[in-house]
Amino acid sequence: MGKNKFDRKKWWIGACVTILAAVAVGIALWAGLKKPVKKPVEKPVGTPVRAMAVAQYPKAAKEGGVCFADELQDFFSNSAREFLTDTKGGNLTYSPVNVYMALGMLAELTGGNSRQQILDALGSESIETLRAQASVVWNATYENDIQDCILASSLWLDENVSFHQATMDRLADTYYASAYQGQMGSQSMNQAFQDWLNDQTKDLLKAQIDQLELSPDAVLALATTIYFKAQWSDAFSETATEADTFHGLSGDMTVDFMHQGDTDTYYWSERFGAVARNLRGGGNMWFILPDEGISPEELLSDNAVMALVCHPEDWKDQKYLVIHGAYPKFDVSSQIDLCSGLKKLGITDVFHPKMSDFTPMTEDVKHLFVGEAKHGARVKIDEAGVIAAAYTEMQVWLGAPLPPKDEIDFIVDRPFLFVITSKDSLPLFVGIVHQPVT
Repeated sequence: MGKNKFDRKKWWIGACVTILAAVAVGIALWAGLKKPVKKPVEKPVGTPVRAMAVAQYPKAAKEGGVCFADELQDFFSNSAREFLTDTKGGNLTYSPVNVYMALGMLAELTGGNSRQQILDALGSESIETLRAQASVVWNATYENDIQDCILASSLWLDENVSFHQATMDRLADTYYASAYQGQMGSQSMNQAFQDWLNDQTKDLLKAQIDQLELSPDAVLALATTIYFKAQWSDAFSETATEADTFHGLSGDMTVDFMHQGDTDTYYWSERFGAVARNLRGGGNMWFILPDEGISPEELLSDNAVMALVCHPEDWKDQKYLVIHGAYPKFDVSSQIDLCSGLKKLGITDVFHPKMSDFTPMTEDVKHLFVGEAKHGARVKIDEAGVIAAAYTEMQVWLGAPLPPKDEIDFIVDRPFLFVITSKDSLPLFVGIVHQPVT
C-alpha cells in the first residue's frame, strides 16, 4: 500500500476540506489620453451610479451539457501550481473556478493575440468553445437550495467612455454580468463597487474589500465572485473536539481538532494520503496529507492531486476502511499577486500597452494593459461545515508595467493541501495550510 500508510497513527488520516470561496476580479482599464489626468487631492462625491443591467439568476441550474473537467484539468493544475507554491511558510487559498470565469470575461474584452493567449491558457480551442465551457461550469457549480455555491459577475463602466454593446450583451448572457456606470474614482462609485462585492461575498472579506478603490483614471472594472457554504453530510460533534498540537513550519501550535471515526475511502500514493469529506448537496472537501519530508507545495509539482480530486473513481490506490480522523478547525485567509503566475501561464500581451488588444471592449482609448492583479480569499471550517469567500482585483494602466510585487501568502497535524470540489468534481478551491488559525 506504499510507505506503511496504515501503520500510522489512525487519528491523523482524516481529511475534511471545505472551502468556500468567493472571488471578485476587478479589471480597471486606464485611458490613454493626450494629456495625463491627475488624481484629485480629495475624492469627488461623483454622480450617482446607474445600473445599466442587473443579472437575474435562475431558480435552478440548467440541466444538460457536457462537463469540461477533463479539458480544464490542465488549467486547474497549472494555475494552482503557479499561485500556491510560494507560500513563504504561510497559508494560501485559491479558487480555480473563480479565476477561470474572470479570465473568460477578460477574453471577451480582448482580441487578437491577447485573446488567443487566454484561450490557450484555459484550454479552449476558440472563443465559442470557451463560451460553451463557461456556461457549463457556471451551471455545474450553481446551487441555491441544499448548499450555496453562487458565482457572480459585474462590469463597472466610466460614464464618459462608450463601450461596444455587443460585448456587454455577451457578458450578460454568458456570465450573468450586471453592469453599472458612473464617475470612476468617485466616492459614490467606490462605495457601490465595495457594496456589490461585500453583498456577493456575504461580508466575509469586508476588511479587504473596503480597501479597494476604482482609480479616477480607470475606464472599466470587471469583477467576479464565488460564494460557497455547505454543511458536512455527517456533522462533527462539538463534544468530540479537543485541543492538540499542530506541527507547523515555524513551530508547534495548539489548535482545536474535530474528531470522527467512520468507514470511508482512503486514497494514497508514494507521496501522500488523502480523505474526502462529503458535503450535503454534493461535492467534497479533500484533506491531502503529504508524507513525512514532503511539503504541500511539492505535491503541486505534477498533476496527480488534480487527477485524484477530479476523477477519484479512477484512482488505483484506494481502500474502503475505518478511518479515525482528526481535522483542525481553521479560519485562513490570504492574498496572491496573480501577475507573475498569469505570465508564466502564457498570458503576457495584456500586460504590455504596445501589445495588448482591448478593441472588442472599446475603441475610445488606447494603450491599455493589466498592471495589477490580486486574489484574496478566506476559508473557514468548523463542526457544522464550510464557508468561504474570495476576490480577484485587476487594474489596467497606461505606461510602463511596474515590477511584480511580492506575493502574500492550511489538519491533520502538519502542513497540508486541501481542495473543495463541486458535485461534478470541479475544483472550486485549492489551498495550502501551514498554520491553521481560528
